[in-house]
Amino acid sequence: METSSSLPAIFPSTDEITEEAETVSLVRVSSLPSGFSSQQRRRRVGNNTASSLGALPRRQQFSREIGHAAAETYLLTRLSFKLLTYLGVGYRWITRLLALALYAMLLMPGFLQVAYDYFFSSQVRRSVVYGDQPRNRLDLYLPTNTDELKPVVIFVTGGAWIIGYKAWGSLLGLHLAERDIIVACIDYRNFPQGTISDMVNDVSQGIAFICNNIIEFGGDPNKIYLMGQSAGAHVSACALLQQAVKESRGESISWSMSQINAYFGLSGGYNLLKLVDHFHGRGLYRSIFLSIMEGEKGMEQFSPEIIVQNPGISSAVSLLPRIILFHGTSDYSIPSHASKIFVNTLRKVGAQADLILYDGKTHTDLFLQDPLRGGKDELFDYLIGFIHANDKEALAKDAMAPPRRRFVPEILLRLAGKVSPF
Repeated sequence: METSSSLPAIFPSTDEITEEAETVSLVRVSSLPSGFSSQQRRRRVGNNTASSLGALPRRQQFSREIGHAAAETYLLTRLSFKLLTYLGVGYRWITRLLALALYAMLLMPGFLQVAYDYFFSSQVRRSVVYGDQPRNRLDLYLPTNTDELKPVVIFVTGGAWIIGYKAWGSLLGLHLAERDIIVACIDYRNFPQGTISDMVNDVSQGIAFICNNIIEFGGDPNKIYLMGQSAGAHVSACALLQQAVKESRGESISWSMSQINAYFGLSGGYNLLKLVDHFHGRGLYRSIFLSIMEGEKGMEQFSPEIIVQNPGISSAVSLLPRIILFHGTSDYSIPSHASKIFVNTLRKVGAQADLILYDGKTHTDLFLQDPLRGGKDELFDYLIGFIHANDKEALAKDAMAPPRRRFVPEILLRLAGKVSPF
């Protein structure tokens, strides 16, 4: 396929960037002077965290969270009815919805345990505001050890661009926080509340908030990793490329590519033109998908595999961090060849990219069933080893860590795998 040498529509104009910068007053830039000592960092972390979280009485905090939950419930209910008008009556999505309900019931023992930790753990900061849209919230998972700045993983959840929610990343967040890694799970507008350009803008804004403010929560702004899963892998890859183009052209930016140490893409799709028919056959109908992606032209403009082949952005490609894609070979929601082709394309244009395939793993095995199983986990162990690679003390601590606990009996996990709509 020929690619246009003109600037894709994924990249906003300078006027749009200026307008966004004026409206996002919540993003505060935190710089680190050259003589900034560790003691000063720890003192600043303590002071700023207290001010950021506020000293509200527990009753007021609880009332505020109840109000926010009620507002979100109303919004999601209204959007669900609106979504039904797009879906209409179709046996594919109805059967998959029923399968999803059964799948969730089988894994409910694990979901309830994770939900308890999510709502009651003192290490979870829920619904931190990063922008002015209703879904511009993120959750922070903080380690108990606060004696030094910690590496940070920014995680963008999946959900077919329709049912994504920040709490979907709670299992990953809780597990990584146990290994002294801060996790920020970004929420963003889903369809029909927003289309793909809204999603990319929200995620980019969330990344900017973390890059500029994570030190206030004990995170190291120079050790940030970006990770996305499924649709979240696609949206975060688009945000990464958008930022690289802006930076390469000297445009106004709110975060720097140099702050992202690596990008992890889990079970993602990176060429929408090649996937639209596949999605249609699995219940995400072409008409809906075109609405999400803003038409046929939008599918091309928001396909990272196509974007990186544009010779006009070669300087932007050189700014990309190391890219590592993970995929299960038995993934039927997004076939593993989507990651294979994207990695090969990245290598051809000079980017540093790697692919790790997991034999027999499905779309949700790596992200849900395996973590709920407890014990050793290949993907989790790889992430820990990669992020702590230059920290001997952290690696030694990881080696001594006890096995992770099991959340769901094996029989339920196997049954969930059989009925999974993914």
